[in-house]
Amino acid sequence: MPLDRNAKARIKVFARALSHRTEKGKHYGVITAKFLAVLDALLWGFHNCGTGRCFPSYEAIAERADCTRSTVYEAIHALERAGILTWVNRIARIREWGPDLFGRAQNRWRVIRISNAYAFIDPKPSKSELPTGTPIPELTLEMPHVRRPQFDPTNPLHQALSRLGHALKEERSRA
Repeated sequence: MPLDRNAKARIKVFARALSHRTEKGKHYGVITAKFLAVLDALLWGFHNCGTGRCFPSYEAIAERADCTRSTVYEAIHALERAGILTWVNRIARIREWGPDLFGRAQNRWRVIRISNAYAFIDPKPSKSELPTGTPIPELTLEMPHVRRPQFDPTNPLHQALSRLGHALKEERSRA
């Protein structure tokens, strides 16, 4: 999802607010300083504002945030629990040729995870960033007013429709 500078700043401020002390005796809240560093690396280092793409590896994030790979793992899960980001696995399918149990060549596919794709959740988009226009919950088409033709006793179609209408009324009255 593409984010502009203001949206990134709102996400950062929201995360910083969650890092304040929540309990007595604790120096931090739900998000630690290293988790904020990981968020900074993702937001300002890897996120593409125009396309919204963000899929660095744990090692690249750790290098940019100056922490370990395990800290990146914990930070991403903490940021997800806090509602700041979401992620999905990016996979690649690789075709491999090799012998089967009988020595014949066999084609098989292997699926490997290449990285994760991260998406950030804007805590409160401004009014100017919301989609414009009036949402239409249901499309209603107004038909132009069509004049009903008057009953013509000489028209065979009108006679047949009249007989059908009478037959349906009699059927309903019996039921």
